[in-house]
Amino acid sequence: MRAVAADEAGLRLDRWFRRHYPALGHGALQKLLRTGQVRVDGRRAEANDRIAAGQAIRLPPGVTASIPPDTAAKPALSERDAADMQRMVIHRDDLVIMLNKPPGLAVQGGTGTGRHVDGMLDALRFGREERPRLVHRLDKDTSGVLLIARTSTAAKRLGEAFRDRETEKLYWAVVVGVPERAEGAIDLPLAKQPGVRGDRELVQVDREEGQKALTHFKVLDRAGTRASLLALWPRTGRTHQLRVHCAAIGCPILGDAKYGGEAALLSAVADAGRLHLHARRLSLPHPSGKGQLSVEAEVPPHFRRTVDAFGFATAGA
Repeated sequence: MRAVAADEAGLRLDRWFRRHYPALGHGALQKLLRTGQVRVDGRRAEANDRIAAGQAIRLPPGVTASIPPDTAAKPALSERDAADMQRMVIHRDDLVIMLNKPPGLAVQGGTGTGRHVDGMLDALRFGREERPRLVHRLDKDTSGVLLIARTSTAAKRLGEAFRDRETEKLYWAVVVGVPERAEGAIDLPLAKQPGVRGDRELVQVDREEGQKALTHFKVLDRAGTRASLLALWPRTGRTHQLRVHCAAIGCPILGDAKYGGEAALLSAVADAGRLHLHARRLSLPHPSGKGQLSVEAEVPPHFRRTVDAFGFATAGA
């Protein structure tokens, strides 16, 4: 057994393991969780569960910290990386930092991923002793609002807001084609499936064993029947939910060859090979308990070029 420290409150369980047991790979941890060999306060847990101070994490035999977390070597943060991180800041107060994450930058590390937001959070201390921490994730190629907590208490409260669905997330997407309805809901359960060439994050609609996944959408503008600009509100937080849901209604997100295949690529569009999915706005209760926090992020250059090329109107959207 190992107890969760006070400054670890609000961490995702998989990040807690990465901190203390860096030799335990993602796949190995997932297997231990699936088979119930790791438990939190005696209960089964999932990788994305948020942990609380004092909780007891049961470890299976043989799991050891090969590198002490406080002495593990960390690459020095370059001045360029620090400057890049600070330029992403679009909101900052005593408890919260909001970033406008560019496409192509991973949020967390993984195989072959050396540069990521989580590894550069020291640049966002702004004189504080406590290191900021991630509250949620965006896909590597998705741009937009990314929430960072500045204290462990804020991380815990923000994590609870996500878990209790007190947040509202608005995404913009350029999609190929136009939905049959101008607005509506996509209610299709999703499940992770074994992927091609070892891809661990391939998701498909699975009406029998999938988890509930609900997305509301509205067509903001359209270019005939060729393409449209959608507002998307995910009401659940499944992996790749918006990408799979858009593909499932016959309107894959532009540039999303993974879920839309060749149908997601428009040869006449200059940036057709880049994913056109942007986390436009995030609204949630402020962790101080005083009022709401709502922040918008401007779209990245490739998204703006495509919007302008199609003549989509975004004013008031």
